[in-house]
Amino acid sequence: MASLFRAEPAPNAPRFRGTPGHVESYFLRANDPSRPRALWLKATILAPLDGPAVAETWFIWFDGDANRTFACKQTLPFDAQMFRATGDGAELQIGDWALTVAARGAAKGSVRKGEQTAWFDLRFASVASAVAEPLSIYPWRVLREGAFPKSKLLTPSPWLTFSGSVTVPRVGAPSDAALDGATARETISLDGWAGMQGHNWGKEHAFEYAWGQCLFPAAGGAPETMVEGFSGRVKVGGRTSPQMSAAVVRRGASEYRFDRVFDFWRQEAHVTSTRWTLRLTGPDATMRLRMDATTRPFACLGYESPDHSLAYCFNSKLAEVLLEVTPRDAAPFTCRSAHGGALELLRREPDSRLSVV
Repeated sequence: MASLFRAEPAPNAPRFRGTPGHVESYFLRANDPSRPRALWLKATILAPLDGPAVAETWFIWFDGDANRTFACKQTLPFDAQMFRATGDGAELQIGDWALTVAARGAAKGSVRKGEQTAWFDLRFASVASAVAEPLSIYPWRVLREGAFPKSKLLTPSPWLTFSGSVTVPRVGAPSDAALDGATARETISLDGWAGMQGHNWGKEHAFEYAWGQCLFPAAGGAPETMVEGFSGRVKVGGRTSPQMSAAVVRRGASEYRFDRVFDFWRQEAHVTSTRWTLRLTGPDATMRLRMDATTRPFACLGYESPDHSLAYCFNSKLAEVLLEVTPRDAAPFTCRSAHGGALELLRREPDSRLSVV
């Protein structure tokens, strides 16, 4: 416990110390405010209990209009220079990927899947609002730095605005070589897109979870609103825990925390293969959250833990979201998003309808 008396590391400070038994990721998402399209990038250190560490890069382009994803992963031998701490964040250089995570950051690189290639070149900045301050769903520091749970999560930038572009294979183009360059690919401007940046690490991936985050821009005189939450189970002493849930809602300068993680009488969660619903009671409010990606494209990602066990993350960044909050000392409010929800469902079994990336 003595370590908990020192200053807590910055939200984006790398936690990897070069020892086996560690997995750590930085990830970004950007959503089109007017159409069901989104970009998701992730960079991971995987240091197995046996064998050399590797660095992984993940790229998913979600196109809800065409009901498709373009998803790929690349793996390289790990080098200590790939993940470097900076004064207010981290700099990552993995192959041709360059990623700076901080209040103002950038990402540039490419990915290749068979004969198809995608490129991205973007900048991002945290919005000037209390909603965008660094966030931890965990209510106590000991949960972020102690032995339990084995998987940690922070959101250094809950609300980012983006600029730049992404170039992806056009729907129906079988390869870069099949058509001329202008026909085989399309370049999409990310100017004005909104999203977030997260950071997680630990000794393993969680056993099972639903995680979601959504941004609701200011409209009709109401302030901007953000929700992030999870429901999950962990392994303790070889047994699976009951489902634990928590969430945080920020609305303008107000924050409502629903983080009584172990209070099983004030939480109700239901998770299906494409949908997550959550009811929570906190000290200052009650909330209901529904995230549904039933009609949206998913990607299935294979997440390996340091012990080589494999979990499957069903990832959509185009979920429909309904948030209802009833504060104890203010008027209730409802927020809706047609396709702006980030929804991830981690399970131990794959889905035969989706190939594993």
